[in-house]
Amino acid sequence: MSNFDKIVRQLKTNLLKELPGFKAQQRMAPSFRGGAGFPNSPDTKTRGSAVLIAIYPNGNKAETILIKRTVYNGAHSGQVSFPGGKQEDFDDSLTVTAIREAEEEIGIDANKVEVIGSLTPLFIPVSNLMVLPVVCTIPRPEQLHPNLQEVEYTIHADLMDFKAPKNLSVKTICVGSMPISAPYYAVEGEVIWGATAMIISEFTELY
Repeated sequence: MSNFDKIVRQLKTNLLKELPGFKAQQRMAPSFRGGAGFPNSPDTKTRGSAVLIAIYPNGNKAETILIKRTVYNGAHSGQVSFPGGKQEDFDDSLTVTAIREAEEEIGIDANKVEVIGSLTPLFIPVSNLMVLPVVCTIPRPEQLHPNLQEVEYTIHADLMDFKAPKNLSVKTICVGSMPISAPYYAVEGEVIWGATAMIISEFTELY
């Protein structure tokens, strides 16, 4: 059995059980969460959103796709994240949102997505979004078509790299004029922190 098959089997089993949840997410939470000006709970203006954790085989490995967002005047400018975005009125569900956004942002084939479950929703204070991480499998993408207005480039990461202690660290990052302490994953030459790191932290407990 390949590592990809083993991981997918574990995920299909564990996604049906009680999820690791908030405790697992908090291990990778930056220091400003819960601080002044950053509420920890949603309100009436909070919007639903979703991201797609798309897993595919590459030889014996199981890999996933992240994106480097373009620089723009917004809360997540230039950050690494999973493809995804806000739920629109025409989306029947947040799962549909995740797949639609991934198709729009990086060009995956929505018809070849096999959804296997979802993680614990995560509230993102700086953008006032409640994000649902949707887990799926896809065939190995031969060619992606990133939307260059939103995506600078795609990142293909081995899932086992997220479980390697050598790839976990903490650094000080300036958000505006405020220095924060941010745990991060160092994978494929990228610094992955914030909500994406919190999502990955829960995800890694399932395989």
